[in-house]
Amino acid sequence: MSIPVETFFLNPSNQGTLQARIQQMVAEGILSGRFRRGEKLPSTRKLASHLGVSRITVTLAYTELLANDYLTSRGRSGYFVSENAPEPPDFGPLAEREDKVDWDKALARRFSGEGPINMDRPADWASYRFPFIYGQADPKLFDHANWRLCAMQALGAKDFVSLTQDQFDTDDPELVTFIARHTLPRRGIVARPEEILITLGAQNALWLTTQLLAGPGHKVAVENPCYPALRALLRQSGSDIAHVQVDDNGIQPEEIPEGTRVIFTTPSHQCPTSSTLPRSRRDALLKRAAEIGALIVEDDYEFEMSFLEPPSPSLKSLDEDGRVIYVGSFSKSLFPGLRLGYLVGSAEFIREARALRASILRHPPGHVQRTTAYFLSLGHYDALVRRIGVALTERRRLVDEAVKEHGLTVAGRGAHGGSGLWMKAPEGVDTQDLAYRLRQDSVLIEPGAPFFARHDRPRNYYRLGYSSIHASRIDEGVARVAAALAQATQAR
Repeated sequence: MSIPVETFFLNPSNQGTLQARIQQMVAEGILSGRFRRGEKLPSTRKLASHLGVSRITVTLAYTELLANDYLTSRGRSGYFVSENAPEPPDFGPLAEREDKVDWDKALARRFSGEGPINMDRPADWASYRFPFIYGQADPKLFDHANWRLCAMQALGAKDFVSLTQDQFDTDDPELVTFIARHTLPRRGIVARPEEILITLGAQNALWLTTQLLAGPGHKVAVENPCYPALRALLRQSGSDIAHVQVDDNGIQPEEIPEGTRVIFTTPSHQCPTSSTLPRSRRDALLKRAAEIGALIVEDDYEFEMSFLEPPSPSLKSLDEDGRVIYVGSFSKSLFPGLRLGYLVGSAEFIREARALRASILRHPPGHVQRTTAYFLSLGHYDALVRRIGVALTERRRLVDEAVKEHGLTVAGRGAHGGSGLWMKAPEGVDTQDLAYRLRQDSVLIEPGAPFFARHDRPRNYYRLGYSSIHASRIDEGVARVAAALAQATQAR
């Protein structure tokens, strides 16, 4: 029996070359049971014409499937599904099922109601013409070619054994060495390998710290407003949370209450206001922490994005007591999907964090670590950060000009750089409603309410990110935001 050519189609959401996508299409048909053993596939010419691709592309895809024993060739008769191809098991007709579990009773804890970590961002945000969203990379700026070469190098014979073995709780020594010798010294930090732990991004690092340092009966201090996912983690831990208001210079050390055991802060670019903690406040924060016996978790958020002024020294570099735990990430400077970050702290703390990490995920994937190590050590990372800095400098200039021209109010602009502006709408305007209305106009903004504590949550703040919007569209996008704000103000 021949498989009709009309049953073949390329899924536009699949990634990779045309050859790889055709291979995946055929393999999925076999693995799902749609294509049976012994059935004949369309000829390479016929399938190529149907898909609108070159015949050689289909031939190469079939050849790979032959090599993997998904297909077999029978002389002049064509290609057939191999008798050795994987075949899904036949379990007979499936019984109808009804979920009779009372999940309110079965679940010991719930995590889904802790707030939108993605800030209600649509999955197809890249299709919007004016995506003023935060934390997404511009693929046009990324060095795909050299990343691909580093990934191939990491798959070489020299590295393959270390990639395929379970390293249990250890990290890639080359990546740790580069972070210790090059990345941290730029922040004034001196650390030994045993004081560094690789994590699955800053989120994983923050989870590890909250698990180890926070809990019922522990008072912790967080900035208000702050990163919503951090507040969610602390609520999950059962901690007593003190919300410390930030001003134009960041967290106010004198407002941190007595009895606080851990202080969470984003001093380089406060999240979400982008304010930078000045040196005098950094000293005051360390002094306050010492007075009340508190630890400090420093999320060195976007320090690489200090393209307007040199970055301030990290809190960790000023710490003489070992009370600062440092969180770094490559998500903003490389790409968010990499999910690679690191923790730096006293050896005893890192030892416990390493044991906790090993209990849930052993270690981040070895190939990802080694690829990143090569990308860093070969100088590609520094070149990328410079390229991003040049692009963001221009976009920041255009955003500043557009905001001024269209009369919008900036609540926090980040004097050192960053990749977004913290904005304030007129009183009475709900920026959540504003954001939904702007979506109809192909504009995305981020409402500010989720950043604030629930008991004191203004509704008229929002954030304009400019890391992923094309420079040529900034002025028109800001103009559309201004027009929607004017309409919302008149409707009050």
